[in-house]
Amino acid sequence: MNSTHPRMSPLLHNGDSFPELTVQALGGGRLSLPGDLAVSFGVVLLYRGSWCPYCVAQLSAFARAEAALAELGIKVVALSADDEGAAAAFAAKHKIAFPIGYGADVDRIAAATGAYVNDQPRYLQATGFVLDPAGKVLTAVYSSLAIGRLAADDVIGFVRYVRSQR
Repeated sequence: MNSTHPRMSPLLHNGDSFPELTVQALGGGRLSLPGDLAVSFGVVLLYRGSWCPYCVAQLSAFARAEAALAELGIKVVALSADDEGAAAAFAAKHKIAFPIGYGADVDRIAAATGAYVNDQPRYLQATGFVLDPAGKVLTAVYSSLAIGRLAADDVIGFVRYVRSQR
């Protein structure tokens, strides 16, 4: 089993501002967070890579829930250390329409978010954040290995609850 590198920075907590992150985006341009999610509830999914069956299941579930997420004004983005070719093939095969970032600098993203890192090969462990429209963390889910991650249905229910309390 591959070792998991300890978090390089503190966890992001509820109410913290999500850090400024920029990665290359499929289709050209850059994915800039949290700015690209401004004025919407946002979901940021750090995934291990296109090869991970748990990541495939998670991102596919978010893709299937696209209409329900959009109805609540929830934007989803995902990013990994995959190269452009692997990320593009992954998005096409699994019909992922939300923005995908690729070539993420593992150490920089981990330092900014507190995500766990796998040492060999080097990649981010699954980590998910739900952000409010101002870019503040509403909840964060950190996984130190393959399992334990945000689920689309849970995000939909959670955002419905948060909206009902405002």
